[in-house]
Amino acid sequence: MKKSTTTAPPKTLSPAAASWWKRLHAEFDLTDEGAAFLLETALRAFDRMNQAAELVDKHGVAIADRYNQLKANPAVAAERDARAAMLGAFKALNLDILPPLKPGRPGGR
Repeated sequence: MKKSTTTAPPKTLSPAAASWWKRLHAEFDLTDEGAAFLLETALRAFDRMNQAAELVDKHGVAIADRYNQLKANPAVAAERDARAAMLGAFKALNLDILPPLKPGRPGGR
């Protein structure tokens, strides 16, 4: 895969997502184009998830329709879908975030 020449975060990312971008680039080798694309996808989904969460916090999980009947807030589904997209992109990056498990049996009594 071709190496990316820049590690600066895309201008479309929020300050929180840009901070993640910088931190992950500092900790992991994400210089190829595929990794940069997956990271941008994950962080754009992170931003979308936060936008939807703000709408849910503001309007609640249920909203009234034109007949004044309660229905599910569409932002709930948008938040769920964005979270799934974010987690999928991070999983595809295959980052070794957790420490390795110790060999052997787990501690007992």
